[in-house]
Amino acid sequence: MKDFFFGKLTADALPHFWYTIGGTLFIIFMLIAMSIYLTKTHRWGWLWNDWLTSTDPKRIGTMYMIFASVMFFRGMLDAGMIWVQQAIASDSQGYLTADHFQQIFTSHGDIMVFFVTMGFFFGLMNWIVPLQIGARDLAFPFVNSLGLWLTIAGGILINLFFIIGGDFANTGWLALAPFSELQFNPSVGVDYLIWSLQLSGLGSLLAGINFLVTIIKKRAPGMTLMKMPLFTWNSLCAMVLIISAFPVLTAATLLLWLDRALGMHFFTTDFAGNQMMYWNLIWMWGHPEVYILVIPAFGMFSEIVTTFSQKKIPSYASMVWAAISITTLSYLVWLHHFYVMGAGPDVNSFFGMVTLVIAIPSGVMVFNWILTMYKGKINLASPMYWFIGFLILFMIGGMGGIFMASPPADFQVHNSLFLVAHFHTMIVGVALFGIFAGSTYWFPKIFGFKLNERLDKQAFWFWFVGFFVAFIPLYLLGFMGAPRRIDHYASSTGWQPLYITSLIGFILILCGVATQVYLVIESIMQRKNNLDPTGDPWNGRTLEWASHSPPPFYNFAVIPPITSYEPFWDLKKKGWQRDKNYKDIECFKNTGMGIYMVWQIIWLIAAGLIGVIACIIILSFDDEMEYELPAAEVAKIEKSYQRG
Repeated sequence: MKDFFFGKLTADALPHFWYTIGGTLFIIFMLIAMSIYLTKTHRWGWLWNDWLTSTDPKRIGTMYMIFASVMFFRGMLDAGMIWVQQAIASDSQGYLTADHFQQIFTSHGDIMVFFVTMGFFFGLMNWIVPLQIGARDLAFPFVNSLGLWLTIAGGILINLFFIIGGDFANTGWLALAPFSELQFNPSVGVDYLIWSLQLSGLGSLLAGINFLVTIIKKRAPGMTLMKMPLFTWNSLCAMVLIISAFPVLTAATLLLWLDRALGMHFFTTDFAGNQMMYWNLIWMWGHPEVYILVIPAFGMFSEIVTTFSQKKIPSYASMVWAAISITTLSYLVWLHHFYVMGAGPDVNSFFGMVTLVIAIPSGVMVFNWILTMYKGKINLASPMYWFIGFLILFMIGGMGGIFMASPPADFQVHNSLFLVAHFHTMIVGVALFGIFAGSTYWFPKIFGFKLNERLDKQAFWFWFVGFFVAFIPLYLLGFMGAPRRIDHYASSTGWQPLYITSLIGFILILCGVATQVYLVIESIMQRKNNLDPTGDPWNGRTLEWASHSPPPFYNFAVIPPITSYEPFWDLKKKGWQRDKNYKDIECFKNTGMGIYMVWQIIWLIAAGLIGVIACIIILSFDDEMEYELPAAEVAKIEKSYQRG
């Protein structure tokens, strides 16, 4: 009976390590503090009605970014613990046990990839893509809300071990078999990871389908595919990758769970299981995932460099085809992650050549960006700092990638810190710098006022210099033979000075993070001095700058005409003024349905499935999910912006 009601949930699941006790107390304290604040300010209704149940993509985008920011600090905590451990663990265990170190290593990777980088990109896409294509909403507003809450549920689950767990997966962020099999990992830590990835992966898949349909079907009249802004084009390519790659992740982790829960043997070391099948499946998802993280950043940089150079991209068509080429080739390179498995020279040569070929469309983009700046009227605002920093790091990371594309060279640095340094050069230098650049660039559009330029540039220099100090030593350590995932090492290796140097770089990056936090606080306090009454603070070129800052919930009172992939620039040259020929607008109602098992409690799984089915049935009978906003109300809202 006990097993029926509680499954694997036992008293051992209660917090009993210093880090789980500390994490639990922190979470409880924050929840109590938030509850007290909301109660005192009478804002529970406001939180539920205006935010948690919202189907407005702008509010959903803001919630994505708030969630991603929280997870960013959580992931940075893990990164700091890893750096400190490796800096002091010469001839000693350090302050972390080997098992705890591996848990942190796993947690850091999954949080930063699934919940930070993808969270920020989905947040910015929710804000910008509908504005750029002249749409008032996404194609499926409820599915957008559901995708957000599935992602948040996955983020909660990956941290739930603090409260009812005691440990987390110690398998590496990809839960590689056979280390993640029950034979080697009998605790529930891997189950937490599996279901966290299942939930967040489903949320990402739903979002990918939603954005794909929105971009294909909801574009403004006259906006053909070859008149879409480059950020929208790159977002479309990323969504194609999500829709095709994430089902592979779902299948791989589901098969792994069947191994663990039902005694099957897909990836085990016995009973004809094949661990290399898991490796192939996980990297069939994993390498497209790398491009899911960087392709949207390429689109952001394209928008930024044209705006701040006051010049068109020299070859728009080549940028589109470069994005499509990278998307296509990204499916054909997964096996370069395990050249050493013994597939043979023919297989390794094919994947090596494809990996080298993918550098060609990337180079097309780089040369287009450089040519855009050539003879342009460059405004070195802070988004351009992030862009130039990205360009430098991207070329360094790209050269490292070409090095590892060669099987003989990869044999020397496989599974070493060289790979860690390369991966972070691409994800931090491309994806994260893209997020910082895009957030700064579109911040006045989202919030109605600009960020402090001086502080943002200071944050950039901390990040840029800190990155070199933190990760160049890892390249050197990789050449010296230092493997990744190690929690201690012998002093005779001579590695400790480089580890300490790397830790100093992380401290510089932390100074950059602290500067960014102060930047946001200071900018909010001084927002009256940096208001954007025009909606176009950077002299922008694409359609989002034709809306108010911040835009009303319907985005555009009247959709401007589309003449090219830079429609707002064309309109301004013709002396554009806002059209006041308002019409009734159809809007989507808010719904809480999007809000509505690792311990293997069967009855709880069944109850959850019944609840999901019930919510779907209730929602299917709701015939009034939209409402009509009268033209008179639109006129009233538009006048309020003019007075402001």
